[in-house]
Formats: sequence, structure tokens, C-alpha cells
Amino acid sequence: MTVSQVATPSNSEPSQADAAVDLLPIAQSTRAAAQQLASLPTADKNQAIAAIAEALWADRETILQANVADCEAAIADNLAKPLYGRLKLDAVKLQGAIAGVRDVAKLPDPIGVVQIHRELDQGLELKRISSPLGVLGVIFESRPDAVMQIASLAVKSGNGVILKGGREAVRSCQAIVTAIRQGLAAVGLHPDAVQLLTTREETRALLALEGYVDLIIPRGSNAFVRFVQDHTRIPVLGHADGICHLYVDQAADVAKAIAIAVDAKVGYPSACNAIETLLVHRAIAAQFLPLAAQALQTQGVELRGDQAAQTRLPTIAAATAEDWATEYSDLILAVKVVDSLADAMGHIETYGSRHTEAIATEDAQAAETFRRQVNAAGVYHNCSTRFADGFRYGFGAEVGISTQTMPPRGPVGLEGLVTYKYHLVGDGHIVATYAGAAAQPFTHQDLL
Repeated sequence: MTVSQVATPSNSEPSQADAAVDLLPIAQSTRAAAQQLASLPTADKNQAIAAIAEALWADRETILQANVADCEAAIADNLAKPLYGRLKLDAVKLQGAIAGVRDVAKLPDPIGVVQIHRELDQGLELKRISSPLGVLGVIFESRPDAVMQIASLAVKSGNGVILKGGREAVRSCQAIVTAIRQGLAAVGLHPDAVQLLTTREETRALLALEGYVDLIIPRGSNAFVRFVQDHTRIPVLGHADGICHLYVDQAADVAKAIAIAVDAKVGYPSACNAIETLLVHRAIAAQFLPLAAQALQTQGVELRGDQAAQTRLPTIAAATAEDWATEYSDLILAVKVVDSLADAMGHIETYGSRHTEAIATEDAQAAETFRRQVNAAGVYHNCSTRFADGFRYGFGAEVGISTQTMPPRGPVGLEGLVTYKYHLVGDGHIVATYAGAAAQPFTHQDLL
């Protein structure tokens, strides 16, 4: 059986009645558990993460069986092909996700780091110290493996987390969260540090938990992320579209560029870091396009091109204006011939989603110009956009990818789940001493 291309949004816009759902008890218990986590020493948090990994491994057959049931239901419900690709969790993928959990324990503890240590005056010292955010609300479609990444990062950063998965992954998420909570309980921590919501009606209620949830992280369709941003007063971190480009410059190494294009499109087409548009300099198009087309079409990629691309590849379909603005999340690639580096960067500025953009070239100056001027979270030279991933960056895992300009940006790991507090310690110091005609000056001497 094949999966239909018809989309079935799993986190569609909630109705007005959804606000009646009362999540306050869940939020309060999560915050209480998060306060316990926030005060834990590094060794205890690492022990908890190891226990979570052990529990997930022990329950691996249950998790895989739950995912099979989800996948069968997804086929019956005509779930969109890209979502199905993210939903499927086989033994290899699960083993990799559990290894990722273990890797989080190896990362430096982001909590309690002294970022500033400054003497304001003798006996009056200021410190800025990293601290947890509190409670995270994470809403996502498909990708049950994201539950393991998010939970482990939350524990390491001393945060509680309330997870809301899509209905297509509900069985998988329940099995995974059950194991995670067992792991927390096994080391004496309150399992309510990780909670799972399972119904559509709970989405709006989660968005209304201002004062109890400190950050919302949506991972889903463009429409859903926009909905979240428009319907909550809680800070939101996330990205909507993942429209990534590869620009093949006139000075590109053809073989190298083809390998990058195939990897960036074929390796995992439903990933947000896969390329959706291939831009090719006119000077290299005659040489590059026939070879690239053969390599891509052999892998089942459907090409859609502008008039210049069709001249070189007469059998491909014509690209429309809509193609340049589409995240296919499938084996479809739009191809456009451009006249210059500036032309390519102009196209990216118009249609890119500020996720990840790449240039293939042997011209170091062109690459430097591209990296400096293209506005995206990731700007790459001679490598695949598929490297835009928290695990591949050495973050252990990621809670999501942010395309906003303000930090955190790109794959968000532990550093995106941390804030800071200013600690000021004195000995009876008062502001009046430093004001007025006889004001005593501050020393402002850095001690760190």
C-alpha cells in the first residue's frame, strides 16, 4: 500500500470550544517537577538521562509495535506522504534516537554557568548565572523520535516539558513517554517533569497557559505554526517553511555539486533541511544540468524547471511561480537558471525561508559573498543542507530549528532552553551611596 499525497493536518486549528479544557493541574504539576530538576547537580541529571535511555531500550518492542499501529492507521487515513515519512520509526531509527539521548548526558551542563562576575564596588559583587526557562510546551506533527530528543534536552537543562503530538503519532508518543516517565521515577525524580497531551482540544488550552508555560515550540506545517504564533501570549520559538536552496555557481566542481544536490534532495526529502530549489548559473548550465538531471531522476526525483532549464532538459515539466514558494517535502525539485551570484541571492531573498542555503563553487570570494549576504540560519559552502541538524552540529539533539533572526537561531539545543539571572550580593550597600553630589564611584571591575 502507498501513502496518499492528501494532507491530513494533525494539529489543525482548534475550535472555540477547545478553551474549555482545563490543563492547569497538569501545568502546575509540571512546574513543581521542573523546580526539582532545576536544583539537581549535573551528575544527577546525567543519571536521569541514562535511566531514560535504559527504559526506552527496555521498552523498544512496545514502542515499535505502537508505531506500526500508528502507521497502519495513517495509511487508512490517507496521511500525507511527507508526514508518513516522519512518522515511521523502525528499529534502526529508534536505536539512533536512544543513542542521541545518551549523547545528551555527555554534553556540558548549561545550568549554573557564571557568564559575568563583576565587582560594582568593594563588597558588592554581581554575577549573571545561567538558569532553566521553567516549563516548555512543545507541539509537533508526526516524528515520535522528537519526543526522545526534547525530553532529554529538557532534563539536561532543568526544564519541565508538556508535549502535544499529532493524532497520527499518538500510540508511539504514549509508549515513548511512558518509558521516559519510568526512567525518571527509577532515579527518584517526579515523572510529571515530562507530560503528554493526546487530544486536539488540548492545543488551545496549552496556548492559554501564560504564567505556567514559559516557551512554546511548534513543529509542524506553516499554517499551524502561524496559528500558534497568533493565538498565544507565551513566547514562541519555531520555523514555518523549510524552503532551502542549492546554488551551483559558474565556478562549481560539477561532480561535487551533483553529489551535494542528490544528498540534499534524496537522503530524506520530507526533512525541513532538504533542498526544494536548485539554482544553476547560466555559464555552467549546459554542462551541469544534463548530468545532474540524470543523477536525480535515477533516484526518482521529479524535476520542474523554468524556460532556460527546460531548454537544457526538454522532458521536464514547467515550473510555475508557486513552485518557487513551495516546500515539497517530497522527491520534487524546482530548477532555475540564473545569470549571476547576485541573481541567485535575489531569488533566495524572495523565496527562501531563512532556514539553510548552500552554494557549490570553487571561487572562495563568491562563497564568502554568499555566506555574508544571504540571510539564513545556515549558510553553507560545498556541503549538503542536510547538515542542518542539532545532532550533526554536536548538540546531542535538538528541540527544533528556529528561522527567526533573534537568537536562538538554527538547530536549537541546550543553549536555546536556558535563560539567566543576575545575582547581586552586598553587605548593606544602598543606592543612595552612589547618587548625588557626593556620590561614590563604582569600581566596575570584572572578576571573571
